[in-house]
Amino acid sequence: MSATNSVVSAFRVLEAVAEMQPVGLSELGRAVGLPKSSVQRALLTLHEVGWLRPTSTQPTRWSLTYRAFSVGSQARDHQFFRETAMPFLNDLQLTTTETIHLTALDGRELVLIERLDTSHPLRAFLPLGSRIPLHASASGLAFLAASGEGFLADCLTGRLAPRTDQTITDPDTLRETIEKVRRRGYSVNPEGLSKGITAIGAAIVDAQGEPIGSVSVSGPSIRIAPETFETFGKAVRETVQRIHAAL
Repeated sequence: MSATNSVVSAFRVLEAVAEMQPVGLSELGRAVGLPKSSVQRALLTLHEVGWLRPTSTQPTRWSLTYRAFSVGSQARDHQFFRETAMPFLNDLQLTTTETIHLTALDGRELVLIERLDTSHPLRAFLPLGSRIPLHASASGLAFLAASGEGFLADCLTGRLAPRTDQTITDPDTLRETIEKVRRRGYSVNPEGLSKGITAIGAAIVDAQGEPIGSVSVSGPSIRIAPETFETFGKAVRETVQRIHAAL
């Protein structure tokens, strides 16, 4: 295996551990599609340089160390983006009393970079760093609605994997949904990402009008019901406008 291939394999293993931790060798091999010997080498190398830690029990399972957090927190653009947005996210939570998510684009997915938790015992929950599909989430639908045709067409090419039985996976239906989002300025995603959870989102755009992230309000569908959609939608839309002005 060449040095380049080894590095690529190590990153694939690292990302798979981040999504599946704690995870064992066999599961990782199936997830990344590499021989066990290659996965084992990558695990040992990542452990040696301080990125992964094994359990002390058998069979061995692997998890990230805090080095990943330390390096990730140095992403300056996202740090500035988050710090600028925080006062407005706090205001949004006071208005809605539900969980607030701030996401930023990474490739063809959104990454959760901030979460403000509600005090309600029954609530939506996604770990920080979660990767969120564009077509299956309120944040993603809002982002797609603010995107140009080239990006949108690229995202709708290929299979759109369902996350629940309510996920929109038909490209034509998704385009119709995106047009509705554009007209009203916010998205509504009833249980498309997580069963029992409804979210309402809006995209944050930069000075050139390009989307750079999204804000969403998420909570149990028994609380975020149709009668709240317009009120919460307007609140989210106003929040992203305020963030845009501050940026």
